[in-house]
Amino acid sequence: MKFTSILLALLSGILLWLGWPTYGFAGLLLIAFVPLLLSEKRIRSSSTKRKAGKVFLHSYLTFFIWNIATTYWLYFSTPFGMWFAVLANAALMSLVFLGYHLLARRATQGAALTFLACLWISFERMHLEWDFSWPWLNLGNGFSEMTSWIQWYEYTGTFGGSLWIWLVNIFAFLSVLAFRPEKLQDKLLFKKIKSGLISKRKFIIKRFSVLLGLIIIPIVISQILVFDILSFQKGGGTNVVIVQPNIDPYSQKYYTTNDSVVKVIMNLAQPEMDAFTDLMITPETVLADNVRLSQLDKLEYDRSVNQIRAALYEYPNMYYLGGISIAEIFTDTTRITTQTNVARDGRTLYNDYNSAMFLAATDSLQVYHKSKLVVGVENFPYKNILQPILGDAMLDLGGTVATKTTQKERSVFQIKNGIKVAPIICYESVYGEYVTDYVKNGAQFLAIITNDAWWGNTQGHQQHLSLARLRAIENRRWIARSANTGISAVIDERGNILESLEYGTEGVIKGIVYPKTKVTFYTTHGDYIARIASLMGLFVLLFSVFRRGKIKRK
Repeated sequence: MKFTSILLALLSGILLWLGWPTYGFAGLLLIAFVPLLLSEKRIRSSSTKRKAGKVFLHSYLTFFIWNIATTYWLYFSTPFGMWFAVLANAALMSLVFLGYHLLARRATQGAALTFLACLWISFERMHLEWDFSWPWLNLGNGFSEMTSWIQWYEYTGTFGGSLWIWLVNIFAFLSVLAFRPEKLQDKLLFKKIKSGLISKRKFIIKRFSVLLGLIIIPIVISQILVFDILSFQKGGGTNVVIVQPNIDPYSQKYYTTNDSVVKVIMNLAQPEMDAFTDLMITPETVLADNVRLSQLDKLEYDRSVNQIRAALYEYPNMYYLGGISIAEIFTDTTRITTQTNVARDGRTLYNDYNSAMFLAATDSLQVYHKSKLVVGVENFPYKNILQPILGDAMLDLGGTVATKTTQKERSVFQIKNGIKVAPIICYESVYGEYVTDYVKNGAQFLAIITNDAWWGNTQGHQQHLSLARLRAIENRRWIARSANTGISAVIDERGNILESLEYGTEGVIKGIVYPKTKVTFYTTHGDYIARIASLMGLFVLLFSVFRRGKIKRK
């Protein structure tokens, strides 16, 4: 039994890996948890001791394989960060599965499985909100390469995908149990089949038909939505020039002056710019040599910023959107927040910003500050609690040098004809409900600026691009994506990549995006599925505990 249970856990890990984008086939995710559920069932039904510990270890094997095989590329940015993310995330997932096991020992199988789906979705929601936020492996993200299957994300967001995966896995698991009642203690069903009250052949056909329906119906609905979208006219387009400068962040980016970078991006962009160009987009922190915030506030622009402005004078209707690193130095201690940094001299205070800069030849400059930060690289998780304990340990392990300062609201920038664009910076594009705030504030198309060079030519940058496709579907917004070393792209509102530049090359996309004003159900209501799941999971838990206590008293 022990060896079989381990093999089942191993199989689940492999299926999750082979089902994950961008190389995998997402259909495998719909059955990937079945072996692990069978492994848990075997342990729970056995006479072995320390069942909870064995379930945790078996599930840890599954989730470790999934995490390491799909996010190994983090190692190229931070070895410590990769191992922490893999080991900790696998442990958290295993705790969720352990919670299911503990309830399954005390409640009905149906109640326990309902609790598992709700608890997992609640865990994914937590991963979107807390300081150690890492939602990369939220199950609904797994369909990012199968956009023709999940056009209904405009109603559900990625949590609809997570729910779909659990519904199919749970039904498949229950069907396997039902097919082998004599082995898995479903005595009543076994007696009915053996006595002829239920035809085994008809029973199998019925189960298989329902399972097939659970898989096929969402895909059919998705196809209907695709045709519905195609029936609408695109309307007038916005002409964009998307720059991919391909500046190595390890050997060039932070050792090159802003002036030199401006020359690079302008040499690439200007041959493609004309009187019809509406917006030029450059990557995250393309101007990496910190500009003082006081200079921007007083319109005493940095020389590199003025060079960009000068290039726009020939095109009075054109705007520029690109990344910039900004520092705000101050001495007023009343302005200190949890995101304020202290320089190594112990006296100088400063706020550090990873920002998007928006300007035209004559209009005043506008700035948006990135507000979903990369854990341990741009923020210190639970700083008030952990910093007194860890001190500078995170810095020594390759973590953040300075915590980035964020802002509360999602800003949008307006180009000609009142068209509004969302400045989404890198990691922000991974967060579904977060991106809806840009659209609620009037964004008619999305601009994603990012630097994915940290991970090399791995699955990292490919997965990041793939996740952007989900944001297009959820909000029915076109996306113009500028990535430093790639992959820059134009994505339509169905999540299709229409144009792209190869990774590791410099170049420009001269394309068109189509502004949209319709607001989707998901944009309006956000992650309502996760909120419902949290409440339902709590109800199932309390009901099961109360019911067991009542039975004991009797």
